[in-house]
Amino acid sequence: MALEEKERIIIPDENGEEHLFEVLFTFDVDQTGNSYIAVVPAEQKDDEEVEVFAFRYEEKSQDEDDLSLFQIESEEEWEMVEEMLNTLTDEETE
Repeated sequence: MALEEKERIIIPDENGEEHLFEVLFTFDVDQTGNSYIAVVPAEQKDDEEVEVFAFRYEEKSQDEDDLSLFQIESEEEWEMVEEMLNTLTDEETE
């Protein structure tokens, strides 16, 4: 399910500094029951190359604004996320 355009989230880095990101999309994988989110830094310029960050996430409660993010560590997960990103990017450019 694609999210509304320009939805933003704050993600702290390993030093505890908070960074603002724009959500590109989220999707669920029925086979594993996992949910994924892809984000880009909100402060990047339009003419810059886009660096996309992806995480597996779980909702902490019924409030959709409260997420737990987990780094993607397996090669299989990365390939799946990249394939989904490429599919969605191709659809937007058509």
